[in-house]
Amino acid sequence: MDALNIILSLLPKDFPVPIMIVQHISPVSDNYLVKFLDNACRIKVKEAGEKIKPEQGTAYIAPPNYHLLVETDKSLSLSVDEKVNFARPSVDVLFETAADAYGKNLIGIILTGANKDGSMGLKKIKKYKGLTIVQSPETAAADEMPKSAIAAVDVDFILPLNSIASFLCKIFGKKPINKTSININHMKND
Repeated sequence: MDALNIILSLLPKDFPVPIMIVQHISPVSDNYLVKFLDNACRIKVKEAGEKIKPEQGTAYIAPPNYHLLVETDKSLSLSVDEKVNFARPSVDVLFETAADAYGKNLIGIILTGANKDGSMGLKKIKKYKGLTIVQSPETAAADEMPKSAIAAVDVDFILPLNSIASFLCKIFGKKPINKTSININHMKND
């Protein structure tokens, strides 16, 4: 959750692409993560649902115990198929289906995590000429997912956690949110 908060809270409200997220969480988790991130960020954060067409400036988080998929028409869908890499939701499932839908226009990012989920999906994104980014293992709370991805794929960029949001903003010609201004704005509202 901390890694997502660090990245998403620095993205501007008008971030020009949708974001799809898989977070390994308990199958019986409530939607605290969605509420927390939506309150902490300028972009909208929602739980992903069936047949939603992702909108720019919005992050969609896979619900507990459901795989998040991207259909070829770029709508979202959910599945309770078998776990992949001991996880449901699985990063591999999201990445592999998103690669089919978005091809070279997809950016796949692997963050902190304690299994190998995401490596195969990142490999497919790279095969389809999408951009691949991995959090540097030294900055990860759990380094197994970043290390596994780096071992499996010739990733385009290995970045420290605190550089990922500004890198994404630079790609899309946006300025990241200044944390000082966020704190000042919150103080004004108190």
